[in-house]
Amino acid sequence: MYEQKTLPSDENVIEFIEAVDHPKKKEDAYRLLDIFAETTGYPPVMWGPSIIGFGSYHYKYATGHEGDAPLVGFSPRKAKISLYLSACEPEREALLEQLGKHTTGKSCVYVNKLADIDESVLRKMIQHSVAYLQEMYPEA
Repeated sequence: MYEQKTLPSDENVIEFIEAVDHPKKKEDAYRLLDIFAETTGYPPVMWGPSIIGFGSYHYKYATGHEGDAPLVGFSPRKAKISLYLSACEPEREALLEQLGKHTTGKSCVYVNKLADIDESVLRKMIQHSVAYLQEMYPEA
């Protein structure tokens, strides 16, 4: 049976950010902390060892697989900053076109630094992701 590995913890978000080696990435992490907290209204929570999440929802797939995940979040990884936003949100592609320099994965948006993207578009993406997930999973 599947056991979810990325769960919320009591780890300290500030201590995690302080451990980021690169000074500019650390600065960007603090800025993202402000952006996500202000935009969502949720406090930051560590999910697993490296994701800072905001809010949460419980999902259940038709296969029976279920679990919990943050509504949105980010991780200041060594290579790039990972932004965790809903991959299914209808406005995602249009907003990505306006975001600035980035790459994407299945549900992640990767940026080198915050200076490469438009913060107002990021805020819209956060808002849209939260609203979409709360509509899809009303218990969120």
